[in-house]
Amino acid sequence: MEVVIDSKAGYCFGVEYAIQMAEEAMKESSQLYCLGDIVHNDKEVKRLTSLGLKIIEREDLKNLKNCQVLIRAHGEPPETYKLALKNNITLIDASCPVVLKLQNRVKNSYDKSNNSNGQLVIYGKQGHAEVLGLLGQTKNEAIVVTIEDDLEKLDYTKPITLYSQTTKSTKGFYELKEKIEKRLVEYNGEEGKEMLDANDSICRQVSNREPQMVTFSGECDVIIFVSGKKSSNGKSLYSVCEKHNDRSYFIEDENDIDLDWFRKEDKIGISGATSTPMWLMEKVADYIKKSDSLVEV
Repeated sequence: MEVVIDSKAGYCFGVEYAIQMAEEAMKESSQLYCLGDIVHNDKEVKRLTSLGLKIIEREDLKNLKNCQVLIRAHGEPPETYKLALKNNITLIDASCPVVLKLQNRVKNSYDKSNNSNGQLVIYGKQGHAEVLGLLGQTKNEAIVVTIEDDLEKLDYTKPITLYSQTTKSTKGFYELKEKIEKRLVEYNGEEGKEMLDANDSICRQVSNREPQMVTFSGECDVIIFVSGKKSSNGKSLYSVCEKHNDRSYFIEDENDIDLDWFRKEDKIGISGATSTPMWLMEKVADYIKKSDSLVEV
């Protein structure tokens, strides 16, 4: 039985940067708050909280003063920075550079769309931390769409500027773009095509994982996909595994493994989401290797 770890799996640079900043800050101070889970992986959050990181919600921030708070890779709306200034909170800003650039683009587009009586639309998950940060750039006036039914929220007599949450599916974005364009043409004729300004703002470090997962799933007999249940990226990548390898299994850690999934001659591939730490995938790999003798022929 051969066990291999996907070399392209593991943290994206934004998450890795945020965790490094948290670890460095905790070396210098015994108290560090983090606004929301630093990463959508309970095992890694547990490791960091054992080092002193305290996870708080947005409502908790109002009651904090004279302390340090980490902003995770997802970014935050302008209101968070204003509140921190008011309460004398030192912010350690680990916002992903890709997200910060997108926030700036969204704000500029929002200002322009207001002048042209247009609409700013964000393809993303309602309530997701990154989406809340993007909405904050538009005074919460942007329209969030996730599925086709959400397109009923749009006014097709007005111009539409479309952006995407950085971690959404590229395929999903372009499918949604086509549906919006089709409706604009239905309402306005061929001129409707000119009324859509679609901006593919998906992070390529994330989107490139999908074709890698297709390749990796085809190279292995079994896929063990390690991810937190809260990770949208994990759910998306695991669906790619399932589509290309029907012996794909989603686990949070080695305790979820059933040895009946394996055969002695199998090549077992271990992969994970952009929020899955490499140490956890290595732990899973070691568990499977040590259990090799228990696997039936």
